Amino acid sequence: MTIRLPGPGGALRTYEPRTEPLAVTTGTPFTSRTVFSAAHVVADPFADVSPDSPAAVDWDATLAFRRHLWSHGLGVAEAMDTAQRGMGLDWAGAAELIRRSAAEAKSVGGLIACGVGTDQLPVTEFGHPYGLAEIRAAYEEQLALVEESGAQAILMASRALAAVARGPEDYLEVYGHLLRQASEPVILHWLGPMFDPALEGYWGATDLDAATRTFLDVIAAHPDKVDGIKVSLLDAQREIDIRRRLPRGVRCYTGDDFNYPELIAGDDQGFSHALLGIFDPLGPLAAEAVRVLDTGDVPGFRALLDPTVGLSRHLFRTPTRFYKTGVVFLAWLAGHQRHFTMVGGLQSARSLPHFTTAYERADGLGLFPDPKLAEERMKTLLSVYGVDQ
Repeated sequence: MTIRLPGPGGALRTYEPRTEPLAVTTGTPFTSRTVFSAAHVVADPFADVSPDSPAAVDWDATLAFRRHLWSHGLGVAEAMDTAQRGMGLDWAGAAELIRRSAAEAKSVGGLIACGVGTDQLPVTEFGHPYGLAEIRAAYEEQLALVEESGAQAILMASRALAAVARGPEDYLEVYGHLLRQASEPVILHWLGPMFDPALEGYWGATDLDAATRTFLDVIAAHPDKVDGIKVSLLDAQREIDIRRRLPRGVRCYTGDDFNYPELIAGDDQGFSHALLGIFDPLGPLAAEAVRVLDTGDVPGFRALLDPTVGLSRHLFRTPTRFYKTGVVFLAWLAGHQRHFTMVGGLQSARSLPHFTTAYERADGLGLFPDPKLAEERMKTLLSVYGVDQ
C-alpha cells in the first residue's frame, strides 16, 4: 500500500508506509536511569466549548495513555507544559488531572511527579498585579495538593514571578521559602523562553550565566530538599556544565528534546536522567533503549535513540511551544485516542507539511503499533485538507 503526501510546495509524492512496528518489550523497571515522560491530555471532542473555555478533558482516554507509559516502565510527569498547562489547561483542570493521575498511579504502582506552579493567579488587563506573598501562597496551594495526592512535586517556573521579580534575590526568597516547606525532595524545573516566552529572564537575568548562578545558589542552600533539576534550555553544553556543578546527590533530569541521547548516555563525569516531552510519542522505543543502557551497552542505546532525534527536532521546531500539537497528532495516529482534537483548539497550531513530515519520520521509526491504522488516519486528515488518494 502507498500514500500520496504533499510537500511544502503542494506537489504530491508517493510514500510507502512500514508494515510492521518496532518490536519492544514491556514491564521491567529501569536500573541505570530514572526516566519520566511528560504526558499530554486528551480533549473531549464532543464538548461544546470555545478555545478560551475551561478545558474539557476525556478522562478515560487521558488516564489510559498514562497506563500505557507506566506499562513500559516510564514514570509520568503530570500537569506539565506537555499537558498544555497554561496553553488551554487552567489550574482547575490541572488540579483535577493531578488528583486523577496520582490515584491511578497508586493503583498500578506507577511512578509519578506533578507540576506545581502559580497559574491560579490570572493575568489581568494590568498584567500580573501580584506581590511575592501572593505568589508564594499560590505555589503553596499547589504544593499542598500534589503532596496530599502522594505524588512527587515539580516546582515549575512561574509566569507571575517572572513578571514581578526585581532580581535574583526575589527568586532566592520565594524558592527558599517553598523548599523549606516541602515535605519531600522536589524537582526544580527551569523552562526556557523558547517553550514559554513569558519566562524570559527567569532567575533574575537574561544573561544565562548569571541566571545559572542564581539557580545553583537556590539548590546549594537547600540540597536536602532538591531531588533533582529539569533543565529545558535546548543547550546541551550548558546542561552538562550545570550537571557537573550540582551538589552530591542532586540529580539532573534532561529536558533537552534536541540532545537527549548524548545527555542520558553521559560521559566519564556523569550523566542525566530524563524528564522529556518527546518521550510521550517515543515511550516504548525510549524504554527499550534505556533497558539496553541498563546492561551497560551505550552503543546499543545510542543506536536505538539517536535516529529519533530528527523527529524530535521536527516536533520541537520554532515556535517550540507548539510541539504539543505534533505530540497529540502522533498519539492519534498511534491509536491512543480516537480523534485529533486538542484543548483550546491547538490542533490548528501546525501546518499540513509539518504533519506529513512527522508521520513519515514516526512511521520510519516504527512507532505506530498498527501501521495500517496510522496510514488510514493520515489519509483521513489529508482528505480534510483536499488531498485525494
